[in-house]
Amino acid sequence: MGRTVLVTGGTSGIGRAVAARFAADGADVVITGRHRETVEPAAGELGVRGLACDAGRPDQVAAMAAELDGPLDVLVNAAGGLPAQPADGTPPLEALAQEWRSSVSANVLTAVLTTAAVRDRLAPGGAVVSIGSIGAERGGGSYGAAKAALAAWNATLAAALGPRDVTCNVISSGYVAGTGFFGDGMTEERHRKLVEETLLKRPGTPGDIAETIFFLASPGGRHITGQTIHVNGGAFTTR
Repeated sequence: MGRTVLVTGGTSGIGRAVAARFAADGADVVITGRHRETVEPAAGELGVRGLACDAGRPDQVAAMAAELDGPLDVLVNAAGGLPAQPADGTPPLEALAQEWRSSVSANVLTAVLTTAAVRDRLAPGGAVVSIGSIGAERGGGSYGAAKAALAAWNATLAAALGPRDVTCNVISSGYVAGTGFFGDGMTEERHRKLVEETLLKRPGTPGDIAETIFFLASPGGRHITGQTIHVNGGAFTTR
């Protein structure tokens, strides 16, 4: 029987690549996303189960967890992203507060709530992997600070779940092309600069991240826990 895998933010980008990798291995994969109109097509294309869930909302996370059956072998917290932009005319301090709340909610709270909701289902020999960012170490503003907090939370989680033989790690990804992360903010010049910072002289791909996660959830990764794994092609982590 294949493993059961839950991937939040699994409708596109890294999350979708992760879901596809585990599905190709015969796993019973469940993906989540905030909107049913994106979850259902993605699930159909991948041949997996899809559940609409805003991972930053406790009520929706609880409802999603109640839909799962049996033990869970792998949890991948891939939901996240840049903060929502405040409306024009928002007072500066209120805009700042909204930005930081948005960053923490999208990149920390989503992982914390989802993991707490399925924690008792995690099977011995299981794995929790959360998607961090190189921005945690190189001036990523509220987004980078949230990803740094994610890594700190992971260390606590690893200590708590280690006695149950469940590993917990963070993937600190560098520039990954082929996602909607940058929206309209990616220019040719920015792309060139980010690629030039790598030692391999190419951007990362969602598949690069997916393969690393697959390894961490494999027998070969059983003695790796509480770690932040840098997958960035050798990009400099300081400026």
